[in-house]
Amino acid sequence: MFTQLRLTQFKAWKDTGPVALKPVTMLLGTNSSGKSTLIQSLLLLKQTVQSPDRTVHLNLGGDEVNDLFNFGGFEDVLNQAAESPRQFSIGFDFHGKESDRVKSGQFDCTYGQTSSGSVAIQTLDLRTASRRFRAIRRDKGAFSIMVDEETQPRFKGRNYAPERSIAFSVDAIADLNQDGPIVEDLSLAIRRELEAISYLGPLRRKPERDYPWNKTKPGEVGIDGRSAIDALLASALLKGEGQNDIVNGVSYWLERMKVADSLEVRQQGRSNRYELIVHRDGVACNLRDVGIGVSQVLPVLVVAYFAPAGSTIVLEEPEIHLHPLAQSVLAELFVTISQQRKVQFIVETHSEHLFRRMQTLIAKRQVQTSEAAMYFVERERGLAKLRELDLDEYGRVKNWPSGFFGDALGETREQARLVFERQQAAKS
Repeated sequence: MFTQLRLTQFKAWKDTGPVALKPVTMLLGTNSSGKSTLIQSLLLLKQTVQSPDRTVHLNLGGDEVNDLFNFGGFEDVLNQAAESPRQFSIGFDFHGKESDRVKSGQFDCTYGQTSSGSVAIQTLDLRTASRRFRAIRRDKGAFSIMVDEETQPRFKGRNYAPERSIAFSVDAIADLNQDGPIVEDLSLAIRRELEAISYLGPLRRKPERDYPWNKTKPGEVGIDGRSAIDALLASALLKGEGQNDIVNGVSYWLERMKVADSLEVRQQGRSNRYELIVHRDGVACNLRDVGIGVSQVLPVLVVAYFAPAGSTIVLEEPEIHLHPLAQSVLAELFVTISQQRKVQFIVETHSEHLFRRMQTLIAKRQVQTSEAAMYFVERERGLAKLRELDLDEYGRVKNWPSGFFGDALGETREQARLVFERQQAAKS
């Protein structure tokens, strides 16, 4: 689980400072304020560690099949008001599983631009609770390797350039001798945390009337939820422990949201094609024939159960096309699944109903303030600014930003005033 995020001179952010990430973290704010950038920084590292080229320092994208985002070039990532040195940085802290060899660690990496225009690591800083390893760029692409708080490098050379942002080179690991396995385990732990991110974007595929199934389980749900149906089919049709767990879990939350009573996978004759049947009020309909909200929330519900325990689920606008009650139930989903499956949720949302229900869950003590963090992102003089919403034990916000969700009480007062004035005018 990611426990802290730090960005400097990264797109809209001059300096986020340390951003605490909890089991459930919600990002609120105006459009184009910088919320998505916080999410994209982790996804940039994820697509970097998954790059087939191990010598790459930072994979800014361009492969429409394998990459999550195309970030453009160095100048597109660097904050437009960046001060010298013209560099940006990404950092995070994490806690692994109890069974992991590295229980916790810290990653910090600073990037600059070479004379040829490519992105190159300037400083890579990896830490455990008691150890520190740094790779620092010198002249002509050579790197110095430093351990703990040593002031002199143990060795330096171009063959010590880091790989995929998070790993020391094979030569560096070998020359570190007994310290080599430690930094290797730390890099592996960081890689696992990044690879365990499941990301679902705000634009999801429309449903089909039927689907083929190749009798296998998909590797991931996909950025647009393209494999959510495959995950449901695998859950229903693959024999063994856990069969129907995802289908039953999705059905439960659809019923809680009052958009369906249950979900059923139905084979079409003897073919290998299947349809998803939505049951509601005694009527069975093909997924294609029900409201778009059901198909759009399906990937959200599926990934909550499909993502491995201990992983991080990143969601953008999970509430799209849902009515207010269904939006609010999403808060219950995040809290419940996070507690049951030890899954972390980082959610970017515009939904007041989702946020208000989270306040209620805190007031009901179904989630502690130590388990949930909520941030408001806004623009100030062209730069993104982060405000952590200070909630008390009753879910009340002590530092609420004015005007974001509107003024419901003010609207009610204005309506009451107009009713009174029109009634008085009618009597005269």
